[in-house]
Amino acid sequence: MTVIKINAITVPDDAGDELAHRFAARAGAVDGADGFEGFELLQPTDERTQWLVITRWRDEDAFQAWLASPSFAHGHRSESERGGGDAPRPVSTHSEVWSYQVAGGSTGNPAAAPTPGPA
Repeated sequence: MTVIKINAITVPDDAGDELAHRFAARAGAVDGADGFEGFELLQPTDERTQWLVITRWRDEDAFQAWLASPSFAHGHRSESERGGGDAPRPVSTHSEVWSYQVAGGSTGNPAAAPTPGPA
């Protein structure tokens, strides 16, 4: 069963662009992980300061295997650190991981789908 992991990251107003830049710099790093199904970085559009990192996994075992993998450790180090330099200052003030599973939903509005034309 698909599990969803949401990392809620509290980011000061002046650090959001840097957070987005850091995620863009490592885009695709988790794509090859066994059981990985997708990723989204959500930026708040209201007064909230929590950015959400949403990942979807085949199951809890796949997520835990990725956490224990060398690629997780490597992907969470900055370019500077990977090159032997110092870590940049953190852009967040707090972070927590929430775990969910899909309990219901829909696949969209079939009436909105385009109808095929004549062959």
